[in-house]
Amino acid sequence: MGNPLSPVIANFYMEKFESIALESAVLKPKIWYRYVDDTFVIWNHGLDSLHFFLKHLNNIHPNIQFTMECEINGRLPFLDILISKTDSLNLSFSVYRKPTHTDRYLNKLSNHHPCQKIGVIKTLFDRAKKKKKKSFRSYTFR
Repeated sequence: MGNPLSPVIANFYMEKFESIALESAVLKPKIWYRYVDDTFVIWNHGLDSLHFFLKHLNNIHPNIQFTMECEINGRLPFLDILISKTDSLNLSFSVYRKPTHTDRYLNKLSNHHPCQKIGVIKTLFDRAKKKKKKSFRSYTFR
């Protein structure tokens, strides 16, 4: 199971790691967002310098090693979101499902706590309700 404080301590450490990494970087990202151990970065200095930045991150601590996925055709999956770049330098967001997603969720006869089963239903319902209201949102980063 692990210690319940582990995520909190890891988050504190990653905040310190980020501040050291970003302050000491020669070139800095335009956007840097992190959720747990995933980061979303907008880099406007070219691909060669991006690889140099990745090397810089991986040289800070031997146990913290980053990997990188770059956009393909102006699209990048991040967590459960597909981020798409539009012509006007806007970003649009939609729900992303991995190609291996089976559309299977918890079986009602499974040995999960009832609140977990209800949580799955509520999440799917809320997602469908929000999608019906507005399927895409656009944001401009300048």
